[in-house]
Amino acid sequence: MENQKPVIAIIGGTGELGSGLARLWAVAGYQVVLGSRDRDRARSAAEGLSRQIGMAVTGDDNHTAAQSANIVVVCVPYSNHDAILAEIRPALSGKILVDAVVPLVPPKVATVQLPTAGSPALVAQRLLGAEVRVASAFHNVSAAKLRSGAKADCDVLVFSDDVAVRDQVVDLANVVATRGVHGGVLANSVAAEALTSVLIAINRRYKTPGAGIRITGLPVSDVH
Repeated sequence: MENQKPVIAIIGGTGELGSGLARLWAVAGYQVVLGSRDRDRARSAAEGLSRQIGMAVTGDDNHTAAQSANIVVVCVPYSNHDAILAEIRPALSGKILVDAVVPLVPPKVATVQLPTAGSPALVAQRLLGAEVRVASAFHNVSAAKLRSGAKADCDVLVFSDDVAVRDQVVDLANVVATRGVHGGVLANSVAAEALTSVLIAINRRYKTPGAGIRITGLPVSDVH
C-alpha cells in the first residue's frame, strides 16, 4: 500500500504566499485546506483556486483547517503571528507546524529589524511546546512566481531541531522551488527571516519581483 501524502493546512491561505503554495501542492496531489479567520473567505478562495487548477482545494476557519491536517503551514503577517498560534494550538498536538512568518515591520520592510522577542520560529516553539514539532521555511520564496503556477527559481532553507521533520518539509519545498536544503536547527531560522528584508531591498534596487537565494557547492542530486 502506497504511503498517503499528508494533508496540508495553510493558515493565511488566502494571502499571496499561502495561495501560491496551495496552488503547487494541490497540483502535486496533496490535499490542501486553506485556513482563515473568516471561514467564508477561506471557502470562497478555495473554490476559486479549485476552478483555476482543476483540483479540489477546501477552505475553513483556522482552527478547523489545522485540526484536519497533518502538517500546518503558517504564513500570516508578523503582527498576527502569536495570536494565530494561540488560536490553533489546541489542534496542533503531535503535528508538524511550519512557520513561514517573517518579522517585517512596515514601513521599513527593506531594513532588517529583529524583534526583541526573537525569531518567530523560536517563539512558535516556545508557545506551542514540545508536543508540536516546529520547522521553519519558505521565507524567501517569491509569492508572485508561485501564484503564476511556476516553481520559484531559488533554494528554500529548511530549519528544525528534528531532522526527520526537516526531511518532510524539504520534500514540500522541492515541489514549489528549485530544491529544499537543510539549514540546520531552528535557531538558525533567524538568518533566513532577516534575509527577506535584504531580498526586498534587492528587488527594489534592481526592479525585479523575485530575487532569491541559491546554495552553491552541493551535489546536483543532493537536496538533503
